[in-house]
Amino acid sequence: MPLKKVINKQLGELLIDFGVINLSQLEKALEIQKVKGGLIGELLVELGFAKEEDIAQALTVQYGFPYLPLSSYDINSEILAFIPVKIARQYLLIPIDKIGNNLTLVMSNPLNAKAVEEVETSSGCNVQVFVSTASDIKKAIEKYYK
Repeated sequence: MPLKKVINKQLGELLIDFGVINLSQLEKALEIQKVKGGLIGELLVELGFAKEEDIAQALTVQYGFPYLPLSSYDINSEILAFIPVKIARQYLLIPIDKIGNNLTLVMSNPLNAKAVEEVETSSGCNVQVFVSTASDIKKAIEKYYK
């Protein structure tokens, strides 16, 4: 099922609209992307033009995913059993809640349909996705998967 954009603008355009980056920074990142590949948001962060939080929040606006900063969130250890640590690290995601047959995940790249599909298959649950930064998710994985 392809994800539908809530706002029909590219990530770079949204970041310009929000005043996070300027056009020349976007153009530089796009040039690097043509050569190196990768996600434009990650490149903008690597170049120091944007923060991870800026990218995560722009994705929430672009696709309608809710943003959840994990630093103040406490995850129940029973929830972690639904996602093996290998999958959590591979896709940079962490489960945070389960109600009935619905498992709530926090991901740095909510557009990764393969990750969502793998979690649904391995857990047997329907997945609801929230967005957070890669750094927050890495910290939570290290904290909770001991």
